[in-house]
Amino acid sequence: MNSSEWQKSSFSEAASNCVEVRAREGVIELRESDEGDVIVCTTPLRFANFLQAAKAGEFDHLIANA
Repeated sequence: MNSSEWQKSSFSEAASNCVEVRAREGVIELRESDEGDVIVCTTPLRFANFLQAAKAGEFDHLIANA
C-alpha cells in the first residue's frame, strides 16, 4: 500500500466509526474516521508487527466486552 488516500477495513461497512490507514512518504498513518485530525504515525515494520500480533489474537482481551 502506497497511497495518500485513507483506507478503512471492509468490516467497517458504511459506518464512520472505524480506524483508517494510509501509507504516506514512507510512514504508516492511522486515524479514527470520526476524529480525523488526530493521526498516529508509525513505521511499516512496526505496523506489520502490530497486524501480526492482532491476527494472532494478542489484543482480543481488550475487546472482550465489545
